[in-house]
This record gives sequence, structure tokens and C-alpha cells, in this order.
Amino acid sequence: MAVIPRIAVHVFKESVRDKVLYNLVLFAVLLIVASYLIGQLTAGQEVKIIKDLGLGATQVFGLFIAVFIGIGLVSKEVERRSIYSLLAKPVRRHELILGKYAGLVLTLAVNIAVMAVALYAVLGYMSWVETEEFRQSWEAPATDPAMLLAVFLVFTQLMLVTAIALFFSTFSSPILSAVLTFGLYVVGHFNADLRNFENVVDSPTAAYLARALYYVLPNLAPFDIRAEVVHAQPVTLGYVALTTGYAAAYIGALLLGAMFIFSRRDFK
Repeated sequence: MAVIPRIAVHVFKESVRDKVLYNLVLFAVLLIVASYLIGQLTAGQEVKIIKDLGLGATQVFGLFIAVFIGIGLVSKEVERRSIYSLLAKPVRRHELILGKYAGLVLTLAVNIAVMAVALYAVLGYMSWVETEEFRQSWEAPATDPAMLLAVFLVFTQLMLVTAIALFFSTFSSPILSAVLTFGLYVVGHFNADLRNFENVVDSPTAAYLARALYYVLPNLAPFDIRAEVVHAQPVTLGYVALTTGYAAAYIGALLLGAMFIFSRRDFK
């Protein structure tokens, strides 16, 4: 099992050296800071605007990191022919998959943490410069700890997206993997509509197919609690735990599928 952490650390170091990664994180941080300036244009809604844009930027740029690095975790090794030297070492194929996944999750965690700190820094400055009377008009404190729940669910969602990207990368090209991953990401946010598809079609076959897809495809909508956090609506720990459990089960299934496919793949 010591092989998996070593692979994970190697993936993390390789990702950190990637200039594209730095550019994405820097752009996300700048967008979060710019949200403060945008917030100044809205009377009395500054904090809400900053929270909404900040969490949105964290989610979008985290998605780019998860997809564009995730799809290259396996395909890059195959294209470079370095997969042969890796498999010639005492490294099992499932350890390679798990190590690659753990390394990207670690990369995501560090970058999400940087963006979260930037968001809290902007909101902290906002709270510091405003008067006590003005702060009392806010629905929730600028540095509301509830935002950490939103950041955590964003990270959990991106862990799931990373598993999807890694799964596709074990048997398809990088471009196709990116298209399929982005496609599932978009569909995942409208997954609930499939459950009610039978109300808008007359075909029983189409209704059954939509219901089957509802249960098979990932449901990503529950991970987005920006609206609740921005408008100071309560989010229970039970909800967060249930959503996290769903993600863990889906990630486990995807990793098992990725390991099975990769173990059967012939690189000769």
C-alpha cells in the first residue's frame, strides 16, 4: 500500500509544476478579488454578490483542474510510453489507478483551499471596512462559517468529477474523455428532470429509459448549496453527510470500474 502514497505524491508534484494549473488558480483568485469591486456596484448586496461569485469561481476553475488534469493521468503515461516502465516495476495496475486518483484529489484539495482562503480574505476585508450598523443589515456574517460547508461540497463534487474523468481516460482518448466528462457534468445538474420525464412524454419506453438514466447517471445538483449559503438558509450536517455518502459510493463504483478496465487493457 506504500506504493499508492508515493504515486500520489508524484502526481501532486507533477501537477504543481504545471503552468496551466498556476494560471487557473491565479485567474480564480483574481476573479474572487474582482468580485469585491463588482459588489461595490450593488447597494446593500455586496456580501451576497461576493459569496456567490467566489463560490462559483471556485467550482468552475476547480472543474477545469479536475477534468484537464484528470483525463491526462492515464493517457499521458500511454502517449509517453512511460506506462511500460511503470508496469515493469513492482506496481500493480490498481495501485497505479488509486495513486493517480489520490494525487489529483490532493492537488484539488490544495487549490480549493487557496481559493477558499482568498474568498474569506476578501470577505474579511469587507467586514473590516464596513461600519457595525451596516454589518447588522447583513443576513449572515461576511465570514460565515457555513460557507465552509459549500466549499466542502464543491470539493466533494470535484472528487466525483475527477473519478469520472479518470474512468473515461482508462479506455478513451483525452478529447473524448473531456467531452464525456463535461457532458456528464452538465447532465448531472439536470438529473432530477429525468425523474419527471414521464410527465412530458407519451412513450412508456422513453419514460422507462429516462428513469433508468436518472438512477445510473450522477446527480450533481445536491452538491450546489450556494443559494442556501448566500441567502443564509440553514444547511444541516445530515444533508452534507448524506450527500457525501452518495459521492463516496459513486466514486467507489467508478474507481472499481476504472481498475477493472485498466487491468484488462493490453498496451502491446
